[in-house]
Amino acid sequence: MIEENDINLDEEMIVLDERRYNERSRLVLDLFFNGHDATGVASLYDISLGGLYMKTSEDITVGSAMYLRIPFSENESFIARAEVVYADKGEGVGVKFIDVSDENLKLLESKLAED
Repeated sequence: MIEENDINLDEEMIVLDERRYNERSRLVLDLFFNGHDATGVASLYDISLGGLYMKTSEDITVGSAMYLRIPFSENESFIARAEVVYADKGEGVGVKFIDVSDENLKLLESKLAED
């Protein structure tokens, strides 16, 4: 049995970082989400080509599918279908993109390159 004192948080963070295939960028914007569990506006905390973390007080369960829209400007919005892979109840969720058009992927790549 593993005791609480036996867990090394630094090692745990290394394991979590190894799961990320894309470099994350800090990009603070509002985003709109629409899914089975919840619909609303959240604050984008960080993002990569593979997914993002959004701050929201909504209770969204792991495995939930949703559509995301991130308005970069009046004329440019990133749109993707995503799945919740991590939930921190009352704080936010991490999602991975599961369906992104080539056009939206290029838009996201260009915005991340600006960061």
